[in-house]
Amino acid sequence: MKKHLVVFISLFLSTTILAQEVEENFETIFEQTKGDSTATYEQTIEFYIKLAKSYPEIKIQKVGMTDADIPLHLVLFDADKNFNPLETRKNTILINNGIHPSEPDGVDASMLFLRDLVQSETLKKEYEQIIIAIIPMYNIGGGLNRNSTSRVNQNGPFEYGVRGNTHNFDLNRDFIKSDTKNAQAFTTIFHMVNPDVFIDNHVSNGADYQYTLTHLFTQHNKMGGELGEFIEESMIQNITRNLKNKDLIITPYVNVYNQVPEKGFTQFFDSPRYSTGYTTLFNSLGFMVETHMLKTYKDRVEQNYELLFSSLDFLKLYGYEVKQLRQKAIEQILTKETYPINWEIDSTRFSTLNFYGYEGSYIKSEVTGLKRLKYDQTKPFTKSVSYYNNYKPSKEVSIPNFYVVPKRLKKVVQLLRQNRIQILPLKEDAEIQVEGYTIDRYETVKSPFENHYLHYNTKVTSTVTMQQFKKGDFLVPTNQSGLKYLLETLEPEATDSFFNWNFFDIILQRKEYFSPYVFEDIAKEILDNDPVLKTEFDLKKEYDSDFANNSNAQLDFIYQHSKYAEKNYMRYPIYRILK
Repeated sequence: MKKHLVVFISLFLSTTILAQEVEENFETIFEQTKGDSTATYEQTIEFYIKLAKSYPEIKIQKVGMTDADIPLHLVLFDADKNFNPLETRKNTILINNGIHPSEPDGVDASMLFLRDLVQSETLKKEYEQIIIAIIPMYNIGGGLNRNSTSRVNQNGPFEYGVRGNTHNFDLNRDFIKSDTKNAQAFTTIFHMVNPDVFIDNHVSNGADYQYTLTHLFTQHNKMGGELGEFIEESMIQNITRNLKNKDLIITPYVNVYNQVPEKGFTQFFDSPRYSTGYTTLFNSLGFMVETHMLKTYKDRVEQNYELLFSSLDFLKLYGYEVKQLRQKAIEQILTKETYPINWEIDSTRFSTLNFYGYEGSYIKSEVTGLKRLKYDQTKPFTKSVSYYNNYKPSKEVSIPNFYVVPKRLKKVVQLLRQNRIQILPLKEDAEIQVEGYTIDRYETVKSPFENHYLHYNTKVTSTVTMQQFKKGDFLVPTNQSGLKYLLETLEPEATDSFFNWNFFDIILQRKEYFSPYVFEDIAKEILDNDPVLKTEFDLKKEYDSDFANNSNAQLDFIYQHSKYAEKNYMRYPIYRILK
């Protein structure tokens, strides 16, 4: 099945060890069914518990709770049996499985991968400088809800879990907002392991092609600096070559829908709501494995298995450099004056892929009578395809010295602490000069998205004022390794900011109003005493016809620019102390 296992059996297994394997039943459900079935949650955990009992290089532990009210497990491999990722100079890799349990390839591949590694003295020696951390099944609730029908396009396994968790959250949209216990437990694991490399195993299909494996590496421009360049120039290239030496091909995630890939496609942009977008904030080299759901389950799992070993081979070769680049990335961003919080595709730059596809054509549908896309697997091709994998900043913000977070914002404070952000409580009441934001405009999705009505295209205006803060409010210094996390969450215009995820929607609703027939006289007095406002008011009437014909809008304009305006309305509750 796989060359590591073949080498292991032919060179290093004695009759005694073989007998032990049979006794301990380390053959997986996947193997017992010849690649037709995936392990249940209970079978998966039982497998790792037995493995840990038999091999002291393996440790399994519970870390946090999930929405299913079942603890999340973490499995660690350490050849030296120390199991302290933060207290070692070794490289670390974190592998996440079953975030979507209907895509279970990584669950089975990881079981085979760790078993084969720990049972081979040669492999243990080869990877002794790497600590491997595996989340056996992240979405436990979805994994327990098994069926054979919810993935209508997927070719096996026989039975699998569902995408939504116990409360129907898609956990791969929850890493910033952290609505679920799962996400909170993952945060603990992530910072406990501090992985140099993070892998999230998935299955997907946007088109038909010859590849079983596709990769979704974190967007290199967003990673930035030398670490971003390293992803493109070293990491992807090395893993691709390693797989090619095993006669396996891999390509970037084919980011198309109902169109043929040879027209070209863009790199998927993993904003911080996604696992690899989140891990990037802490300079972990992240990528998703996306096996092709139309390939057989056996083939998908076996190639996922080989990709895990190829990732270890990469880290074995480049481990020291990765450590150095991660530290350098922290040092570099702490010298920056600005940070990009929004991105757009750079349509002027692209790479050329040597793409292995199938001929596709649009034919008449026998169902609708309209045009449909049809691939012909008897007509494979190799073509040059344009791959748009460069993004450019569309919005940057200046980096302040501190943020000020009022203690009443308990969920924000909780998430900062969970992400090991240093926060400093004020020891007494204080008046501080700060920059504050007013939400100028924003748009909101029309349908609910992951239990939220997500905002986007948010724009702010800023003013510098003296602001009174209370004892126990928090100063959050930006001179710390979690700076990217701070900027992506606390800057309201950032794609996955706490504001855009509705943490502060209460400020978007007015609590006080005026009666026009009363306010008319007050409005006239305000304009008479403020010639600058009067000029601005007259100009707006002159150039904005809708405004000129709406008396309530005119009165509201004056009201909002007066001392009577509600001070908390549209005022973002987190402040900045400038450099």
